[in-house]
Amino acid sequence: MTRRLAQVAQKVGVSEATVSRVLNNKPGVSEATRQAVLTALDVLGYERPTQLRGERARLVGLVLPELQNPIFPAFADVIGGALAQQGLTPVLCTQTNGGVSEADYVELLLQQQVSGVVFAGGQFAQADARHEHYRLLSERKVPVVLVNAAIEDLGFPCVACDDAVAVEQAWRHLSLLGHERIGLVLGPDDHVPSMRKLAAARGVVRAAGGTLPEDAVERAMFSLEGGQAAAARLMRRGITGIICASDPLALGAVRAARREGLRVPDDISVVGYDDSAFMNCTEPPLTTMRQPIEAMGRAAVELLVTQIQGGSVTPGELLFEPELVVRGSTAQAPSDTTEA
Repeated sequence: MTRRLAQVAQKVGVSEATVSRVLNNKPGVSEATRQAVLTALDVLGYERPTQLRGERARLVGLVLPELQNPIFPAFADVIGGALAQQGLTPVLCTQTNGGVSEADYVELLLQQQVSGVVFAGGQFAQADARHEHYRLLSERKVPVVLVNAAIEDLGFPCVACDDAVAVEQAWRHLSLLGHERIGLVLGPDDHVPSMRKLAAARGVVRAAGGTLPEDAVERAMFSLEGGQAAAARLMRRGITGIICASDPLALGAVRAARREGLRVPDDISVVGYDDSAFMNCTEPPLTTMRQPIEAMGRAAVELLVTQIQGGSVTPGELLFEPELVVRGSTAQAPSDTTEA
C-alpha cells in the first residue's frame, strides 16, 4: 500500500497524503487533482477502490441472455431507466449464438472499470454452466445483482419472481376449469427456475393424493420452436392443459395445437409465464403468469446502488409475487375429458 501511494504520488506530482485522501474519497482535493490520481492508478495498473470504480463514466453493465424474448427488453427498459435516475449509465451486453459469451462480457466490463453489473437471466440460473466469471466479479468486489432464480453459493443478492407460486396459481386455474391431464413445458434440466416450477407441480399433485406422471413434463430450449415441439408431444399423450415456463414457449404451444388440428382454448388450454409485451394481442390472447417487472427492476437497481455507495446488502433472494392474468387461451376442459 505504501509503495502504491508513493508511485502514484510521484506520477502525479502530489503528496502521498493527497493520494490517500483521493483513494479514501475524502474532501480537500481539487477535482483536477482527483482525476489525475485516478488516471495514474489506471496507468500504473492498480485496481481502483470499489467506491471509485467507473467514476468517470459511472457505468453499469446490464447483461442479458437474449433480446428475442420480449421479457428481457422489458427488464432492460426498467433497469436502464432506474439507473439513469441515479446518474448511472447502463452498458447493454447481449449474448448471441456463437458470439461474445457472458464471461467475455465480464472481462470487457472489468476493463471499463464499471461501478457494478446487473445480470437479468444468464448462466447463474444453470447449474451445469460455467460460473468462474461470477467468482471473478466477487473477488474484485464489484457490486452485482442477479434477476431470476440462481444456483446456490454465488453470494450475490438476487431478485426473482416466485416460480412455485406461479405454478400453483396456474395449476389451480386449470383444475378449476376441469382439466385433469395437465402438463408442463419447462427449460433444461439444470435450469433453476424450471426446477422450482417442477417441484411446485409435484407438490400440488401430491397434496391432491396423486403423483405427477413423468410423461406430463417436457423440456425445451426457451424459444417458440422449442415450445412447439415439446407441446406437440404432450398433446399426443392426451394433455388438455399446458403450463409453460415462458411466453414464447406458450406461443409455440398454441402453434403446435393448430398443427395438430386442435383449437385453443376449446381443445387445449395454454398458460404462459411473464406477461411480456403484446401477449394480449395474440390469437387467442394469452393467459399467463405476470412477473412484476417494474417492481423487480427497481429493486435490483436499489440493491446495486446501495452496494456502489458502500452500503451492505444481504446476499440472498428477494421474492416477488406473480399474478395470474386470465385471457382467451384457457377455457373449460373438453367435455369428453370431464366426463371421464
